[in-house]
Amino acid sequence: MTTAIDEPADPEADQPPSRDDHAFLGHPRGLATLSGLEVWERFSFLGMQAILVLYFADAVANGGLGMNPGTAASVSAAYGTMVYLVSVAGGWLADRILGSYRAVLWGGILIACGHYAMAVPTAAMTWVGLGLISAGTGLLKPNVASMVGKLYRTDDDRRDAGFALYYMAINIGAFAGPLITGWLGEHKGWHWGFSAAAIGMTAGLVQYVLGRRHLAGRKHSATPVNDAAPLAPAAMRSAVTKIIGGCLSFAVLATVLSLAGWLTMGRFVDLLTLVSVIAPVVYFAIMFRSPRVTSEERGRLRPYVVLFLASVAFNFILFQAYSTMMLLASTNARTEILGFHFPASWYASALGAFEVALAPVVAALWVRMGRRQPHASNKIAIGVLLSGLSFLLMIIPTSGHGGDAYRMAAWWIVGSYLLLGLGDILLETSGMSATTKLAPKAFSSQTMALWFLSLALANGIQAQVVKVYGEVSNPVYFGVNGGIAVAVALAVIALAPWLRRTMHPVH
Repeated sequence: MTTAIDEPADPEADQPPSRDDHAFLGHPRGLATLSGLEVWERFSFLGMQAILVLYFADAVANGGLGMNPGTAASVSAAYGTMVYLVSVAGGWLADRILGSYRAVLWGGILIACGHYAMAVPTAAMTWVGLGLISAGTGLLKPNVASMVGKLYRTDDDRRDAGFALYYMAINIGAFAGPLITGWLGEHKGWHWGFSAAAIGMTAGLVQYVLGRRHLAGRKHSATPVNDAAPLAPAAMRSAVTKIIGGCLSFAVLATVLSLAGWLTMGRFVDLLTLVSVIAPVVYFAIMFRSPRVTSEERGRLRPYVVLFLASVAFNFILFQAYSTMMLLASTNARTEILGFHFPASWYASALGAFEVALAPVVAALWVRMGRRQPHASNKIAIGVLLSGLSFLLMIIPTSGHGGDAYRMAAWWIVGSYLLLGLGDILLETSGMSATTKLAPKAFSSQTMALWFLSLALANGIQAQVVKVYGEVSNPVYFGVNGGIAVAVALAVIALAPWLRRTMHPVH
């Protein structure tokens, strides 16, 4: 069945990419369409994320939910865990039923509906909205990144630079989102900020549909050529029925357990953390044992485990830019620069601004170096190292200062975000690019979902660790977490010779 927004049949829609397409800054035209979608998706997602923990922690009288800081950060991290856990299902749906184009389209629709729900000023609609955004992001995020990979041949030297440009473009949204939602949240109310996120995602959907003709892999549904082992029509109908039934059953069970007093917020957070630990272990086991994975592909999965763990360590730090760092900024940092006062949530925009500024520099550097650029594993290790240093930096302004009146200068947090932003560019672009190269053919979209599952595990761990924020001193909190990230980075560097040998065709 087709709809008005489906792409007409096109026998060339899923052909291998051409090396001659240089229409967008020397890259395929489809990169502009996918980057444009992510600009607005990140505008909405990170714009909302920048004020979410502040909304949770704000007093009920001010329109917030009245949580203590540790609980607010934990619940915010649990939401992130749920977002990325669903990405596994999103990858499977793209591979077996929907195809990449439709998975991204319906994911964007769910995200927009979720933000509109959060614009309604009731606690119940907040949880409904977060559920819809989680489901939609799980469909959209892994499949957009996979579609970027489909724009290039595996041996195309523009590939890493393309991912860097893609990451630069989406961070325009990461920069602009907190500026708009933060100002609205502080001056008009939190739900006004959520409304801006809803409008942003709607704009992204319009841009995506209008530019669909430039995309590879835009079939109506999964195909044997471009998506792994799509389900037969009868099996597809059965799977859809089971998915819908399972979602409804889960919603009913959760509601009943919540009303009975068993499923408290704390238990739900703990459950998500447990699932985030078990899921990647099970998923790696399935991929290693699958008869559809060749021995050569299985050999490339082993170094991928190392990259996966490095991603966990990095993103454990990165996601706290929107939780503990937001809380620190709102209570312990000055919200003025050169006499200009700004909402605490605007600090989150600094991260996006640095990534917008630095991504083209990094992309140009990789193109200039060509085959001489550092190996992907070293780029990832440096990214993790920078994340650890960004937290270790916070030891200095938070040490030896007593009293509630002390406020650190804004430049400390800005400097921390500079290190974190550069690390994010190095790790995420190299990690996503390596994932599309190392992915077994039978698990193409699902392997990208597995990369996002590392984000779920990072959030799951964070949901437990941030509970002690405010219970221990800030120097201890940031010092221990930063030190662990540095140790992980050094371990990846030590494994570099083995990684270079086993990660072919990644260089």
